[in-house]
Amino acid sequence: MKSKSYELQKKINYEFQDLKLLKEALTHSSYSNEYKKIKNRNNERLEFLGDSILGLIISNYLFRLKKELPEGELTKIRAAIVCERSLKDIAKSIHLGEYLYLGKGEESTGGRTRDSILADATEALIAAIYLDGGFRKATDFVLEHMGDIISQAIQGKIMRDYKTQLQELIQKDNKENIIYKLVDQLGPDHDKTFKMNVFLGEKLIGTGIGKSKKEAEQEAAKDAMEKEN
Repeated sequence: MKSKSYELQKKINYEFQDLKLLKEALTHSSYSNEYKKIKNRNNERLEFLGDSILGLIISNYLFRLKKELPEGELTKIRAAIVCERSLKDIAKSIHLGEYLYLGKGEESTGGRTRDSILADATEALIAAIYLDGGFRKATDFVLEHMGDIISQAIQGKIMRDYKTQLQELIQKDNKENIIYKLVDQLGPDHDKTFKMNVFLGEKLIGTGIGKSKKEAEQEAAKDAMEKEN
C-alpha cells in the first residue's frame, strides 16, 4: 500500500496526513465483503459525502466566476459538469483503477475499468481529501482535474445529462414531479445490474437498465425522452 499510495499521491498532487482515509476511498464494497475478517471499510460513505462536496465546489466556482448568469443557466452548466462521465474521465486521467481494492469477482469482470466504479471512487477520493485537508484542498484537486470539463461546459460544448434534459422538457408543459424508482437489481454483488423506472406523477414514462443506479436513471430518462419525441 505504501508504494502504491505514494505513487497515487504524487499523481493527484496531494499528500494525505491520514492514509486510512485514502485506503477507504479506494476500497470497493466487493473487497470489504470478501475480506470481512480484516474489517475494511468500503468507500460508499465517502462517495455519499463526495457527491455533495463536488456539487458545492462547482456551484461555488460558477457562482463567483459567472456573475452575469441567472440561477437556471448556472444549474444547467453544473449539471453538465457534475456527472458520471466527468468523474470517470478524472479517474482515467490519474489511472485510479490501478489503485482500487476490489474483490476477486469484481476484478475478474473488469471492475478496474467500469465507469460506475471509477466515478464512485473519484467521489470518494474527493471526500477523503476534504476530510484530510479541508475544503480548499478538495477544491484545488477538483479544479485542477476538471478544468477542461468546466471550460467546455461553460462554452456549451458538453451535452447535458438525460435527467436534466428530461426535467427541462417536462417542466415546459407540466408541473407534476419526476420520480425515479428502483424496481429490480440482478446478479451477484460484484456484477449487479439495476433496473429503474421513471414516473411523471403516477404515470410510468420510461425504463432503464445499467451497471449502477445512476446509469439506470440516465437510461430511463433517455427512454422517456425518446418516447416523448
